[in-house]
Amino acid sequence: MGEMLSQEEINALLRGLDDDEDITKTETSSNVLSDVDKDAIGEVSNISMGTAATTLFSLVNQKVVITTPTVSLVHWDDIVKEYSSPCVAIQIVYKEGLEGTNLLILKEEDVKVITDLMMGGDGSSPDGELSDLHLSAISEAMNQMIGSAATSMSSMFNKRIDIAPPISNQLDLTESFDQTEVAEFLGGEFIRVSFRLQIGDLVDSEMMQLYPIEFAQKITDNFSNTKEKEEQKQEKPVANQGQQNQQNQQTSTPQPQPQMQYQQPDMNQQMNQGMNQGMNQGMMPPGYNQNGMSPSHQRNVEVQQAQFQSFDMGSFVQQKENIDLIMDVPLEVTVELGRTHKSIHDILEFAPGTIIELNKLAGEPIDVLVNGKIVAKGEVVVIDENFSIRITDIIKQAGQIL
Repeated sequence: MGEMLSQEEINALLRGLDDDEDITKTETSSNVLSDVDKDAIGEVSNISMGTAATTLFSLVNQKVVITTPTVSLVHWDDIVKEYSSPCVAIQIVYKEGLEGTNLLILKEEDVKVITDLMMGGDGSSPDGELSDLHLSAISEAMNQMIGSAATSMSSMFNKRIDIAPPISNQLDLTESFDQTEVAEFLGGEFIRVSFRLQIGDLVDSEMMQLYPIEFAQKITDNFSNTKEKEEQKQEKPVANQGQQNQQNQQTSTPQPQPQMQYQQPDMNQQMNQGMNQGMNQGMMPPGYNQNGMSPSHQRNVEVQQAQFQSFDMGSFVQQKENIDLIMDVPLEVTVELGRTHKSIHDILEFAPGTIIELNKLAGEPIDVLVNGKIVAKGEVVVIDENFSIRITDIIKQAGQIL
């Protein structure tokens, strides 16, 4: 039996094993994702998120800026260390064109601000716990944002790309849980694309997209294929032009050119001869009359005012319109009691017993609409326990058939 190792030697051996694992891990990561692949993913994400920022602006009515992304290979432990605050994970499934799943990670406070702005608030003081209403609202926002991003990818890859409705989950990274229940690819190494998200003066934070390596490779493959096709299209006309020039040089043989003496004709003499010949044959150049004069030389032009027959409007009005052919056409008649405007925030607070104030005063005439157009005014009456309308005034418009 050999000599026993000291504690220092054992520690040295363990450190050596850890170093070997780190080296192997680094080599594996470099083989999986090259710098070219990182650039491709970053470019696709940059174009997609640029379109998504425009969509988010229309939802929150605030200036939205999403900066150039940073691409890296990470593990779930890296996310927990760098993103310790409570967050929301939005799962996005690509179902057409590209098949795969990715996660969009937002901080909980940012989600509250975005949903508050969507509901008509100012987003300055979002309070309370994150509710199902917040999760539903942020899912709809991400559905529109990533949907517009998928449209940009469709144009980029020249094929239709579509997503399923996103699903939002609240995550507390300070507590331990099985991350594979959120997404299976979080159990190993995956790709993180980090953005800086700015919404007016309310949000200045980090947003992340997490991709499984297989799905990221599909994106880079599509991007590379599209780029190669564009380069081939650009090179093909140049190559064809070069071949054509070479063929022309091979087939063309220089021929000796005869030397001829050429005398410049007198243009005035040619014109006078042509006009005389035309007059003799009964033909004149355009713009000349039979006397050989241009219109500018003509005189004594008689101009008279145009005479129009008078139009008898009375006889037309007195004609009886024949509408027998459309007498049995059904029309939708609507009686409108009043209208009002409410924000999404106010509508979500509706409950049994809520009173909604309309823009009509008590006793004011009620509008009667036919196919969406007001045709009469009336008052509400009750006949045999049914609400009815008694027409008090007919609104006539020019050319309207009542």
